[in-house]
Amino acid sequence: MKLSFYIAKRYLFAKKSRNAINIISTVSVAGVAVGTMALIIVLSVFNGLEKMVNVIFNTFDPDFKITASEGKTFIADTSRLKLLSKVEGVCCYSLTIEENALLKYGDRQFIGTIKGVDDNYTKVSNIDSSMWEGDFILRSEKGRPYAIPGVGVAQYLGIRINFITPLNIIFPRKSNDNTISTETELNQKFLAPSGIFEVEKEYDSKYVYIPIEVARELTEIKDGVSTIEIKMTNQANPQQIQKTISKIFGKGFVVQNRYEQQEIFYKVMQSERLAIFFILTLILIIASFNIIGSLTMLIIEKERDIAILKSLGADNNLIRKIFIFEGWLISIIGAIAGIILGFIICWLQQTFGFVKLQSESLIMDSYPILMKVKDFIIVPATVLLIGYWAAWYPVRFLTKKFLNKDV
Repeated sequence: MKLSFYIAKRYLFAKKSRNAINIISTVSVAGVAVGTMALIIVLSVFNGLEKMVNVIFNTFDPDFKITASEGKTFIADTSRLKLLSKVEGVCCYSLTIEENALLKYGDRQFIGTIKGVDDNYTKVSNIDSSMWEGDFILRSEKGRPYAIPGVGVAQYLGIRINFITPLNIIFPRKSNDNTISTETELNQKFLAPSGIFEVEKEYDSKYVYIPIEVARELTEIKDGVSTIEIKMTNQANPQQIQKTISKIFGKGFVVQNRYEQQEIFYKVMQSERLAIFFILTLILIIASFNIIGSLTMLIIEKERDIAILKSLGADNNLIRKIFIFEGWLISIIGAIAGIILGFIICWLQQTFGFVKLQSESLIMDSYPILMKVKDFIIVPATVLLIGYWAAWYPVRFLTKKFLNKDV
């Protein structure tokens, strides 16, 4: 092993009689380095985007959400709520009501979603930490209800918390037969804004938070809720809690964790990550053909050396190992160079944010980067595996001509 590696190292760095071999070897190293660097950078960017998305979703989405499997609302049974509060690992829960409503502010109108929440909502979510202006206050000390619109809604309607004009929330009144009657029969509430939140464009341009009792008055839903949102403790077991909650509520209810609430988005992101990884791996495989060409020319050039080694007692296995190590060293050098370059570029982006995001709807102005140790293990392993195949292939078939023995 030491002898074959030593000779392979000498062959790699020694001057060849044909300059084309040196050029092809250099191109091979450069190709492997660029491919490795690209894999490190792309995976780190995906890690950063995933972390950023988790921050956005964690601000709005609870740890668990209970909804009805059929219909928009359900009755929050008191006995079940008592059992829910006693579940080990459940910190607190919040009752919410969601409905679309007409929002009027001055001469402007907007169709948005009102979300009625109780006093526990800020314990379940982190929405109060994402205020663009003002504070997340549902009601004053005297009990006066407030509204908290998203920044997108506020900008469209021209809302600012220091303006005197209240926000008019309009919802169709229902008759006894549960049908909408004349257009003039409307439930209206005038609420002053206490704050404006900013999470992400999809949420900011849609939601307005109001107290749950005001939402019930508007929608005429006396005892029903749209969701029960739950926060768990830091030491809790999510899988066990989800199973326990599902048993408590039984059939007819859906209990979703954070992943399931945004399942499509996470699956798309994982699919994109795998697709990019395989595409770049394919590019690495194509780049490895340079290694095959370099080794082919080297084996032809070293025909006389092979004969000398055989006369000195070297067996076929030793000679094959020499050229396999020769090709593998090209991959190793390229992988090391690519890892170093990828780390440096990721660190520069992470520290200085040179590459900016063009979208104004995100909470960051530059591409997020998150380097993970597993990526620095998976990528080199993939590169070295491809490099070994690229070295084995020409050695396996081309040395037959010079060894004059079956392999």
